[in-house]
Amino acid sequence: MSFTDKRPLGWLLQQFQLQPGKPAIASGLRSLFILGVPIGIGIITNHTAESAIATMAAWFVGMVNVDGAYRQRAIAMIAATIGVTVMFLIASLVSSDLWLAIPTTFLVIFITGLASLYGNVAASVSLITSIMFVISLAKFASFSNLSTLIQDCGLCLAGGTWTTVLSLGLWVVRPDVPAIQTVANCYLSLSNFVDLASQRALNPKNQQQWEQRFLQAQDTVIQNLISARSVWTTIWTRQRGANLRGNQLLVLIEDINQIVNSVVALSELLAIASEHQLFSRLQPEIQQVIEQSAIALQMLSQAIAKGKNSPHLGDLDRSLEALEHQRQVLRSQVLNQTINAQTDEYSDLLNLGKITASLTKLVEQIHTDAEIVTDLSQGKQRNSIAQRDISPPAQPERSTIIDTLRNNFTFDSVLFRHALRLALITTLAELLAFQLPTGYWITLTALVALKPNFGGTTQTTVQRVVGTILGGIIGIALVLLVKNSLAIAVCFLLLVFVAMSVRSLSYSLFIILLTPAIILLLNIISAGGWQVGILRIFDSLAGGVLALLGSYLLFPRWERQQLPAQLEKTIRANLAYFQQVIANYLHPEYNAFADSINMLRHQAALENANANAAAQRLFSEPRHIQGEIEPVMTLIIYIRGFFSSVTTLAEHLPEFSGEYQFPEVKRLADTIVQVLENLADVLGQGQPPQPLPALDSYLEAIHYQIEQLHTARLSEIATNYNTLTPTLQAVREQTPLSTELDRIVNEIKVMHCVIARLQE
Repeated sequence: MSFTDKRPLGWLLQQFQLQPGKPAIASGLRSLFILGVPIGIGIITNHTAESAIATMAAWFVGMVNVDGAYRQRAIAMIAATIGVTVMFLIASLVSSDLWLAIPTTFLVIFITGLASLYGNVAASVSLITSIMFVISLAKFASFSNLSTLIQDCGLCLAGGTWTTVLSLGLWVVRPDVPAIQTVANCYLSLSNFVDLASQRALNPKNQQQWEQRFLQAQDTVIQNLISARSVWTTIWTRQRGANLRGNQLLVLIEDINQIVNSVVALSELLAIASEHQLFSRLQPEIQQVIEQSAIALQMLSQAIAKGKNSPHLGDLDRSLEALEHQRQVLRSQVLNQTINAQTDEYSDLLNLGKITASLTKLVEQIHTDAEIVTDLSQGKQRNSIAQRDISPPAQPERSTIIDTLRNNFTFDSVLFRHALRLALITTLAELLAFQLPTGYWITLTALVALKPNFGGTTQTTVQRVVGTILGGIIGIALVLLVKNSLAIAVCFLLLVFVAMSVRSLSYSLFIILLTPAIILLLNIISAGGWQVGILRIFDSLAGGVLALLGSYLLFPRWERQQLPAQLEKTIRANLAYFQQVIANYLHPEYNAFADSINMLRHQAALENANANAAAQRLFSEPRHIQGEIEPVMTLIIYIRGFFSSVTTLAEHLPEFSGEYQFPEVKRLADTIVQVLENLADVLGQGQPPQPLPALDSYLEAIHYQIEQLHTARLSEIATNYNTLTPTLQAVREQTPLSTELDRIVNEIKVMHCVIARLQE
């Protein structure tokens, strides 16, 4: 959970930080080729002004930001090609009359704003077409005669078609590349997640900072997993069945979820063990295994992306062997001590055994996935993999277009209010733009910067305005220094290449490079000089101010008002997950709910990520509106802690026979359910929570029985050192259960206290 740095300079610097990853050189080269052809044709034929229409259309269609299968991208680009052509036509028909252009602008922007109701693909296409409408209205649109209009629309259609055909030609060579890339991204983010787990006990003074980074990494893995499932579904569910590569990729995707669960449980076990003295005896070996696991996952990611065999995992195996050896040495030392010393340390020894078992399971999973990666590169299939029962991802039910629109055509809908706000602000900006020579940049900045929430608007405005100022200075310098039209075209193409290459890494850097590119493009068609850069800077400032005012004044729905409902959903999702897991402990004879647990775990993880995103939006709102931040941060962290504790219990379930039961566990579980239901109701109704029941009394009874078990086990060690006795089985089953229930009660106490404070 990466909470925003509230220091002004720190927050500003955050907007210009590069995201993890490498520059998309292929995207830059594709953009270079897309734009180079129409520009080159225009220069050769001496029709640079006319070719600018085709160049603009080709550029915009190429900028449609759609992740996923090639089929999704192709549909988006075809829709964008048709959309930019239609927008050019509409702009041409209304451009001659201000009082016709203004209401048309409102309708166009409002309709395209509503397109975001239908997902990210529709939102990306609608933004591109809206920008085309604004630029066409200001620069290219005119209705002198029908033949010229048809010719210009043809140029627009040709530019978009050129981009689409070029992209489709490149994609058809390897149609499964998007799925491979998304799986590789999953394993790369998984590597970072595992690496953070090794730092759990290394920085005790910075636990809150570690929690934030760890939870953010977990959310990143979950989002990448969702993306990978979506891409896989798009590619293979429309066929009669997946081919060999498809099945192998699906197994790799579903194994990610299992590794995430193992790491969450491992992190929980490390948190428990790090508080005791024995942990320091095994800490170097534990840390080495986790670090080697992270390295192995990173190598798997590279092997998947490049289609190579899986690397050797000898270092990982040796680190695990060293851990197991050191644990056996430590176990022998502890059990050979006096009975009193053993009683104090026996519980810690059991927990270290659980950590070792968890790491062993993680290493085995990595080995399994390494075998699949090798088979993937060689086109082979192992019998053990073929026999695995992995079902395709379930496809969510989709509402019809009319139903979605009808359900959101109300002020209760965030996206409806945003579409209306966007239309009003863009129309106002367009009205101002008609009075200025390059005023359409006011409209463009307002259109791009205005987001559904104030925090998103602020961030985009700062990135765009600061990026425009820096980029404008670069553009002015280039116009003053470079006089040759061919040299200007080369500089333009180079700027576009670099801008599109770093687009995925930094929006701010993208804008810094995009601004001088646009200034040079306008100079190519003889539409200005260095003064264009100055005008663009001032117009962007004006557009940014309009966006901020619109977001603050027009139909705002602050996150503070919506956050309780999201927190209620989050608690209920985690409660449902807990109820299913604890039901398996209380009724092991019905322990056949693995799919149900996975589904509820996934839903709880999504709601946890949604709560984190809501908190991020809250923290970026004005100080006088957001209220107290610290209680919200604390509540979300402890909800996530509750999720980790339940996940640890779920990971322990396969080892639980249920032959030895504590009656107090059921009473405690029932009380926990009542408390969480009350906390969820409190958030929904705005009432103070009920007083906490005596949770500690149940824990005391459980602790007493655990101590009795440990004492009984210690008394039989002399005669049954390596024998699996009923007492040892009970100790192994009940000790982790008792420990996690202890942590769950503590987390619920904090949640109760924080929610009571929030309700005040």
